[in-house]
Formats: sequence, structure tokens, C-alpha cells
Amino acid sequence: MPGRASANRAGGTVSEIFRIAIVGSGPAGLSAAAHAAKLGISHILLEKTDHLSDTIYKYQKGKHVMATPNQLILRADVDFDAGKRETILGIWDKQAAEQKVNVRLKSEVKAITGQKGDFTIALTDKTEIKAENVILAIGTQGNPNLVRCPGGDMDHVQYQLDDPGEYVDEHITVIGSGDAGIENALGLAADAAQGNVVTILNRGADFSKAKGANVKLLMAAADEGRVNVMTDTSPNRIERGFLVLDTRDGEAKIACDRIIARMGSAAPRKFIESCGIQFTSEDREAFPKLSPSFETTNAGIFVIGALAGYPLIKHCMNQGYDAVEFINGNVGLKPADEPILAAKFANLPIKKSVDEWLEFIRNNVLILSDLSPLQMREFMLDSEVRFYKTNDIVFEKNAPGSSLFGIAQGKVDIPLPDGRSTGIVIPGGSIFGEVGLVSGRRRGSTIRAIADTVVVEIPRNAILKLMGSVPAVKRAVTRISTERQLLQMFQSGITPSDLAEVLETAEIQSVRAGQAIFKQGDPGDDVFVIRSGSMVVEKTIGGKPVFLSYLPAGNYVGELELFDNGIRKQTVRAAVKSEVIKLNGQAFRRLLEKKPDFGTKARNAMGERIDLASYIEAKKDSFSSVVDMYSNVANFLVDNGVGEATDVLLIDENLCVGCDNCEKACADSHDGISRLDREAGRTFAHLHVPTSCRHCENPHCMADCPPTAIHRGQDGEVYIDETCIGCGNCQRNCPYGVIRMEKEPPKKPSLWTWFLFGKGPGPGEPSHDWAYKNAKGEKAKRAVKCDMCSGIEGGPSCVRACPTGAAIRVAPEEFLTVARLERGEA
Repeated sequence: MPGRASANRAGGTVSEIFRIAIVGSGPAGLSAAAHAAKLGISHILLEKTDHLSDTIYKYQKGKHVMATPNQLILRADVDFDAGKRETILGIWDKQAAEQKVNVRLKSEVKAITGQKGDFTIALTDKTEIKAENVILAIGTQGNPNLVRCPGGDMDHVQYQLDDPGEYVDEHITVIGSGDAGIENALGLAADAAQGNVVTILNRGADFSKAKGANVKLLMAAADEGRVNVMTDTSPNRIERGFLVLDTRDGEAKIACDRIIARMGSAAPRKFIESCGIQFTSEDREAFPKLSPSFETTNAGIFVIGALAGYPLIKHCMNQGYDAVEFINGNVGLKPADEPILAAKFANLPIKKSVDEWLEFIRNNVLILSDLSPLQMREFMLDSEVRFYKTNDIVFEKNAPGSSLFGIAQGKVDIPLPDGRSTGIVIPGGSIFGEVGLVSGRRRGSTIRAIADTVVVEIPRNAILKLMGSVPAVKRAVTRISTERQLLQMFQSGITPSDLAEVLETAEIQSVRAGQAIFKQGDPGDDVFVIRSGSMVVEKTIGGKPVFLSYLPAGNYVGELELFDNGIRKQTVRAAVKSEVIKLNGQAFRRLLEKKPDFGTKARNAMGERIDLASYIEAKKDSFSSVVDMYSNVANFLVDNGVGEATDVLLIDENLCVGCDNCEKACADSHDGISRLDREAGRTFAHLHVPTSCRHCENPHCMADCPPTAIHRGQDGEVYIDETCIGCGNCQRNCPYGVIRMEKEPPKKPSLWTWFLFGKGPGPGEPSHDWAYKNAKGEKAKRAVKCDMCSGIEGGPSCVRACPTGAAIRVAPEEFLTVARLERGEA
């Protein structure tokens, strides 16, 4: 057993004045106490439970504990390596006793008062502990984020999972996209004999907060049918025996006997502030202000571990060691991650220490200003710093990429094709690349350095993780991305200052698939910008809803009512789960009046929409059946994924003769493996949607690709490169079944080889048949999908090979317009 404190009797004051009092015996606190014991520093480790490391103790039984980041060395006097929960706890108990760590169990801290050199720690049992310095390592698990939808207070909603083996024959839903949620879901589904039906909900598309190894295990469990993974899904309301969900396709209802909510936690702010410690902001998820040595704004009190924003065990244990070293006078000690970070800055022309670089970047990139020095270190482990000379191109227009860039020094602009500037300058402190981050589309503009510039490139997963854990970062990125999106859309000489009033009232709203942002006949004059996803516009004519048009991200609606009586003329609803920016109508009208060119542009667009509505009303009686048919076909296509497509393959069944030339041509262009299945898919009237990639605006397949092998090309095509490892995540994430796992085919011999030696497919034999027959060995499978024949002259082979013109590839916004009726194309 661990060593005991000099007084365990309740009440009174412990006679000894300790050099260091450590509150909390989790990985960080235990590491600090063990190092103090090794150095012979008088110390006391206070733990409110009857066992060490309650954080790990509360992990589910049998949990495999990971030791990440792998590249980070462990600096601690107690051992830690990846292994079972029970093994790790046993090792720590044994080593704490051997090293004579001074532990006082069942000692809950009520208050900390005093100043450096003379702190009094009051316990709930009325005992007082005196200490010169205090290390707080209490974590955040005692203050979980709650389920706040209707029914969230029901008795089958819980926030802790102790033993997955306790539950049998239940429908269990885990809410949470981090490691805890994933591990709980895997534990509950581990033993098929228990008969549990396990579902995990993720509000987003990516598991950006979780370790890559955990995500891989989760996807494997999903592939085996042990766990149902639902992304872009959140709880709408909880009912007895059921859970109603908001999904990307609308509302859904699933059986649910138990909910385990693992949605993160926040610092016990009231207690921390009572100790005289300030926080970085007023946000609930904010962390205490800390110096690089972990000291708080109340000198002599140090904060380490999850409470400092570092939840990983290795980080926590290193901090415990370092904090004791700092208190003991070793102010020159460098953190364990110093060599890794030093290597990132080594090739920059400006020479600074790691601490100087971190502070420079934090002070100069506005979205990072609320990060603590500790959070900056973790953040930089995932990011890169790059230097660009004047006139260097950072990235080209239409280049693939979803990382975000922050300007620490210098400035960039958006040049015209001939090199002249557009006049749009992005100054130091700001960000760029956010359009790709938000919409998933390729780079919208070329970015060029117009001074010697230092930027931080933040990978998509890293910025999503940061936005999820630091609310100020999310607000800053959201505001800047909104401003940029509006500037890019509106153009007409509009500047950021022109948008100030509009942005002041802007509100981002999530819209479920099928949900209307406004309905025909509703009052209102607010304008809605489609930020991501897509909308369909309908008008009720003759008692029937008629499909008017399809609007992808980058369009806006609702402006018609600004110049009329304020009654909506049409219904606009989400084709897929979408985000819109709601702009105050009157502020938008003042912008139109302030910028005449923009006003003219907007009025012209409004005129086209009014003419379109008038046209369809006039034609409804003369060819009502055609209008109805077109409207039904358009709705069918939206329901089958066209609503989030950028390019889709359609086959006109009236023209198709079933020759399969499309499939054969696809196979011939891709080493014998066709990327489409003509017969599969759904058909309405004469229009067939085969299983071929839609090249979605926000590709589901890109989520959780471990080697980042999926990219968007110059022409918008989504393709998989040769770094694919065959994990199958993309196949599982695609809702349209257009990705297959195939063995790499053998190289196809030439026609001469067949003619002279009889090897290879003969004339008339489909090459994909030959490839399947001749695939040998246990080659690993790789993901294959349509790449729109990128790099092949003439465009998609399937379209070029069709003898009747039945196969077409179309952009939805061009195809889904009622104007086609006028040309007789319905």
C-alpha cells in the first residue's frame, strides 16, 4: 500500500508544513508525488476516494489504456506503458508504496486559502493541511457535459460506464465522439453473447477528438456489425424505450433502453476561482491561465493534467514531474516535447527558441490568443510552421486541401491569373483556407505571399479538435469564414467594413434534411446564405408543390421579400443536412442601397427568379403532367443523393440498350476493374441513378481516412491515391455504396502478347472478367471508386463509350432547374 500521511484523524491541523501539497492522485498528481518522494521533498498527496488514480480507476473494466503520443518520451518516476487498466493500477499502487509516496486517502478538499509559502488546505472532514506550494491535479471528470434535449433527465441516462459486462439484451446508445465514447461502445459490443445492440452518435462527420487507433477499432467493429456508427447525428428527444434523432437525412427514431453520455467535461470553475485562480475566458470549457511552468495567477498554486488542457496520460505524467522540478528551482528545465517542437522551427530563417516561437505565434495569430502555453505546445505537435518569400504561392486555385492557415507574420493576397492583385489582402494575424475547411470543396482562390510571411498550417483534424475544445477558436474561425464566404459570394467591390452591420446580426443555423428554412405564405424578410449542403426551392401551384430549382452552397435566398410585402413566395427546404447563415433583412437591404453594383446584381438575380415562378405558373395549366413529372423526378434525384453531389452519373432508360459499354469502358480505363454498376441503383420514370460516385460537396469517404489517401482534384473529382491501406473506413462511411474493396489486379498483357503467346484477355472478352479470374495470392485489398477518369483525355469513359447518349454526367445545379421544361428536356 502507498505510504500514509502523518495524520489521518479527522479534524484539527496536521502539524507538518509540507513543501508541496498535491490535490488529486490521477496520472499527473501521482507522478508529481512520486518525483517529490524521489527528491526527498516533503509532500502530501490528497485523494478524495479510497484508492489511487480515480481517473483510471473509473475506466471500464478490462479497458486497454493507450500510451500516446508515441513520439513523446515519458519523464516520470512511476512506470507507464500501454496495457490493461487493472495492470496499470496495480503497478502504480506497488510503486507508490515502494517509493514511500505520502498519500492521504478519503481527503476531499473544500477550500484553499493563503499565499505562496503559507497555504491552508481545508478538507471536508475539517482537517487543515499547511503547505508552501499547491499542485492541483484534480481533472475535470467530476463535471460532465449534460444531455440537454427533452428527456435528458430520465433515469436511464448515465455518464459513467464501470463494467460493460453488467448489461445484457439492451439497446444501448453512446453519445460522444471522443476516446471515452468509442471505448465504451466497443466494450459494450465486445461479447456477442451479451446480446446488446450498440449505437454510437457523433454530432459531426469526423472523430477528430479521438486517437487514431480507437477510430480504427470502432470502424472495424462497425464493419463486423457489432456497433452502429451514426455520424452527423444528434439527439432530438428521449422517450421511454426510444431515442429520437436528428440525422443528415431527417428525423429518425431508434430503440433505446440506455444512454451513456460521454460528451466531455469542464473544469470545476467555482472551486478553482475560489482559490484565486483566473481563467482564460468566460466560456464553460475554458481552462485556468497558466505560465509555461504551470503556475496559475495565484502564485504558488500550480495546475497540471486534464485541468490544464492536457488529457493524455503521458502529457499528464510529464507535467507532474516538471512541476515539481520547477518548484524545486530547476527553472531551466525544458518539456519532454522540446526536441520535437525544435525540429519544426529549425529551418525557419528567423531564429527563436521554442518558447519564443510558441509565444510569437500565439500572440500574432488571433484565433490562438486564448490558448494556454500548454495548449500551444500540444497544438503545435499537430501543426507545421512554413515560411514564404515575397511572391511565393502558398496554394493554387482549385488545388485540393482542407488545412487552415494562420498568418503569424507578413501578409498574403489573392492574385488574378495574370499576376495582378485583386486588391484583396489578408493581413497578419488572420487566417485563410477556411472555405475548404467548411465546405469541403477545393481551394477557391490562389493565395500569394506579398511580404516575407510565416504561417502555421493546421490540418483539418487538428483545427476541428481545437474548435471543439476552445470555444473562442470556434467563434473566431466561424466569424472569419462567414465574412470571407459573403465577400466571395457578393463581390461587387464589397469590403469587410461594408459587411460589419450584416455580420453583427448574422446567425449560423443547422438545418435537417427536409426541414424548411421558410415556407410559402410565411411573413419574413431575412436572407439566408447556404453555407454548406444544398436547398431545393418549391412553389405550391394548383394545390401541388412544384420543384423550381436546386441551390448548392454559395447561393442565397429570401431576398425577394425585401422589395415586396414581406410574404414568402416560395418554400425553401434542405436537400441534405445543411448550414445556413441567417442575415437580418433590413441590414441586407441597407447593404444593397450602399453598394449600387451589388444592388443591381441582386435585383437581376431576383428578376430571374420572379420570371421563373411566373413561367411555371403560366405553363402549369397547358402542360400540367409534364410539370408534375419533372417535379417528381427532381425530388427523386434529391432523395437519392444528388442534393449533396457536385457531379452525378445519370442514365436515360429510354435510350439505354443495355450494352454495358459504360462498365466495360470504365474497366478498360482502370486496370480491369469497373468503378460503376449500371444495373444497381434506383430508377424513377425513365431516369436511372447507377452506383457511381457523386463526388459529394462534403465527401463522407474523407472522414476518418487514416493515411489521408482521399483527395479532391483540380476538376472537383474525389479520388483515392496509392497510399490507401485498405482499412475500409471510406466504404463504411459512404451512404451510397459506390466504394468497393478490391485486390490490385494483375498488369494486363498487350494485344501482341495475347496474339503471339496466348496470354491475356482475347478480343471480345471483357477485361474486368479477365482481371478477376487472374487475381492471385493474398494481396491486400484497396478501395476503388469513380475518379471521373481524371487525367484521361476526353473526360469520363462511361459517357464517351455510350452509343446512344443515354449516359450523362451532370452538375445538379444545372440539371435540376425548371428552365429545362422550356427546352423540352423534362
